[in-house]
Amino acid sequence: MENNPYPNTAIETEEIWRVYKTGSLEVAALKGVNLQIAQGTFAALKGRSGSGKTTLLNCLGGLDSPTDGKIRIFGEEIHSWSERQLTRWRREQVGFIFQSFGLLPSLSAFENVELILRMSGVKGRERHEKTVHCLDLVGLTRWMHHRPFELSGGQQQRVAIARALANDPKLILADEPTGELDSTTAREILGLFQQIVREQNVTFLVVTHDNLVDDYVDYVLFLKDGQIDLEGQGHDAVPEAASAPAVVNADPVASG
Repeated sequence: MENNPYPNTAIETEEIWRVYKTGSLEVAALKGVNLQIAQGTFAALKGRSGSGKTTLLNCLGGLDSPTDGKIRIFGEEIHSWSERQLTRWRREQVGFIFQSFGLLPSLSAFENVELILRMSGVKGRERHEKTVHCLDLVGLTRWMHHRPFELSGGQQQRVAIARALANDPKLILADEPTGELDSTTAREILGLFQQIVREQNVTFLVVTHDNLVDDYVDYVLFLKDGQIDLEGQGHDAVPEAASAPAVVNADPVASG
């Protein structure tokens, strides 16, 4: 394991490029992204559709690989790992939450959460206790034996959150997690995210168009044309308590 130059930094990228090729055509979704996100913070990544937000999130979660550049998560250079290493790392240290919830419709809320622990090899009694604990954290103890179609959108998202928490992740990545929810439910979910960050000391990065997130996160990062937009994010991008800079984008590479 490499020494982390910023021991309180959860996410660090260094000149991340992601170029997609279709025949002779090349499209750069990310153009030299540099950022740092401190451990134990709740950060949001915003930008217009097509700005590269989901591509960046996928690269940070090891679901996609950068064409060039480096990604360090808690000091580990994940961009150089094999798919087998990434799969194990995602299973053990990362929680994912998606807009579409991603629940298996034939399984109950309990079974959807428990499945992650089964895949990680957690034994019976411990698996049961941990599943109940995660569902209790999100306020779904009474509904744990209901299947997704018997739950509201907000309740389904809470199941997805419980599932993301099941492996005790150090990092949670969420892609438009309130996109399918009304504003009241969205506030409940964002408040729950905030609570999880504070109580579980995880690092939480959410990609969103939802302006409600501004009331809950520690800071907002903006992505524009595949680059961190320093001018567009004002002075709220860097949390006061961070011991390392929240975002760095020196010498940005011009588009085109």
